[in-house]
Amino acid sequence: MIPLRSEETLDGHMSDQLSSRSFRLARMSLLILVPTWIFLAAPLVLLVGAVLGRHQLLAAALVLFAIDAWVWLRFRPSRFTVQGSGLEVLWPLKRRHLPRESILSACVLDKQELRRKIGWGLRVGAGGIWGGFGWLLTTRRGVVQIYISRTNGFVWIERADGGPWLLTPEEPEEFIRLLSH
Repeated sequence: MIPLRSEETLDGHMSDQLSSRSFRLARMSLLILVPTWIFLAAPLVLLVGAVLGRHQLLAAALVLFAIDAWVWLRFRPSRFTVQGSGLEVLWPLKRRHLPRESILSACVLDKQELRRKIGWGLRVGAGGIWGGFGWLLTTRRGVVQIYISRTNGFVWIERADGGPWLLTPEEPEEFIRLLSH
């Protein structure tokens, strides 16, 4: 774990704009990509069935399209921006700022290290399409906020004023390096 030094915090909007770097949510691993393609194909298959005469399938297709859109717009973050003032998580329809003072440490974990840290977990939120987003209820760490799109290269963030966060940004080592300065 790399502890964060609060004396290095930059204040003000101009310094944030000059010293910020954005990282996209990492590419999906195969284990997440396959269910995503299945979930995205399901409404199309239902729509074809509705066009071919099974009209009752239209409502199911529309519901699945709405769920896919809702997950994309409200659950799946598009980027993580490391700034002097902290970390900003951006979704298409919302954003959340984690002040640098609230971030105690951050590190990169592999699957085995994550398992040792959290024990068993149960996801609450969106999952299976584009990744896992929401809460992970764990046996060792309680509630963990998760925004993951792959099954390796996890970034674990310890927070002073809330539970830990688990992310999968592109370039996790560089993300940690910038977050730690």
